[in-house]
Amino acid sequence: MSSLYPGLRDCKAWQDAGLSLSTPSNEACKLFDAALSQYVTWTNDKTLGGIEGCLSKMQEADPTFVMGHVIANGLELIGTGRSVHCDVELDTAVKRMVELSKAQPLSNREQLHVAAVETFAKGCLPRAAVLWDKILQEHPTDLLALKFAHDTYFYLGTSIQMRDSVARVLPYWSLNIPFSSYVRGMYSFGLMETNFYDQAYRIATESLAVDQRDAWSVHTIAHVYEMTAEVKSGLRFMEATEKNWKECDMLACHNYWHYALYFIEKGEYESALTVYDKHLAPHCFSSGAMLDVVDTCSLLYRLQMEGVNVGDRWKKLVQVTKKHAKDHILIFNDLHVLMSSLGASDHDTTSQLLSTLQQAIKTPGDNYEHALAKTLGSPLCQALVEVENKNYSKAVELIYPLRYQICQIGGSNAQRDVFNQLLIYCAMNSKLSSHQKLASSLLIERDALKPNSPLTERLMRKASAVHALAHLGSLPDKIVDSI
Repeated sequence: MSSLYPGLRDCKAWQDAGLSLSTPSNEACKLFDAALSQYVTWTNDKTLGGIEGCLSKMQEADPTFVMGHVIANGLELIGTGRSVHCDVELDTAVKRMVELSKAQPLSNREQLHVAAVETFAKGCLPRAAVLWDKILQEHPTDLLALKFAHDTYFYLGTSIQMRDSVARVLPYWSLNIPFSSYVRGMYSFGLMETNFYDQAYRIATESLAVDQRDAWSVHTIAHVYEMTAEVKSGLRFMEATEKNWKECDMLACHNYWHYALYFIEKGEYESALTVYDKHLAPHCFSSGAMLDVVDTCSLLYRLQMEGVNVGDRWKKLVQVTKKHAKDHILIFNDLHVLMSSLGASDHDTTSQLLSTLQQAIKTPGDNYEHALAKTLGSPLCQALVEVENKNYSKAVELIYPLRYQICQIGGSNAQRDVFNQLLIYCAMNSKLSSHQKLASSLLIERDALKPNSPLTERLMRKASAVHALAHLGSLPDKIVDSI
């Protein structure tokens, strides 16, 4: 390992960086660095053996290396595709990590890492993020703590905290520290999510000038173009940079999702379906990663609301999503899995998801998402069911009171926009005139925040037509016939 990968840090290099690792194995330290590097760059580097290969070799090099267990368990948990409540193997691995930590004289930083991962595993996401931030107060260049905190705040929908967690450590990230440009890229995303679009674009562009393969900075710019409805610029940018980020397999599917959103915005549905068939679906079926799962579900659902026939794609997709029906790790995930089971008319998976969610709500304990599911997750799931049953008025009554709380399900503004669109869709299709007026009001609001959006303009035309038809329906037949 040492001769093949001279750039990776051994025990002394980590110590010199002020981030000592409690292991005598230089090999384990370098493999830890290799896994961390791939996590930050969203890649599975074949020359390193991929993340899984590095984690496996690291355990062989030192089976009792606690920080090795921290990164292995942390990466499984942060992927949100496995839960200790449903997965005995993962539960055992987390418990093993805790046992090892108690048997060794670890540094305070390492003990906090163990506590944060264990806390995340229990579903106490806000507390886990606080623990990682506590590490950063003493060790601002601890990239693992920074990235875990960044992702956790993203799952919580707390975009200000996500931004500021990185802002607080930026002055310590000099250019000679590995991945300093990627840290600035992380900051750019927090800026974008808090509507500082110009600043986000500038910093992401600067990060790409350092490393054009930075898929997360590409992702920030894709979001900026999405949020400002600069569709032509967005498409040109994604086309020009595709060769740089398409090999970042952990984020490539999501960047292609952004690519497809531009086509939906333009009303070019066949192009969006082509991106789905060529990139999103193959990535999702191959990786099974939750980010890929939610993106594929979201894209089909948006197309469906646009009146597009998606064929048998739901039935194929549900074969991947249904195994997550009982996870209940994130409300965000549950909603997208439910979209797929409803779209595929898979009544068994729908029933399983809804019934086990109710069980989780009854005994939430310290699990943040289970507690939140009672007031937010459950009614939103019910709204999706009502939409499937064409009970649009009921769906509006469920979604509208929650519209300013939906940010708590996590994800980005662009990802959560599917629920904004759903509320408008339901209000337009409701038979109640008050809901149709609500649709018009929401579209005026949407146009003010995102002017020149082709999608908004299309919806406005549809809403006007619906309103006109409703008005005609209230007139005497003779007058209607004469119009």
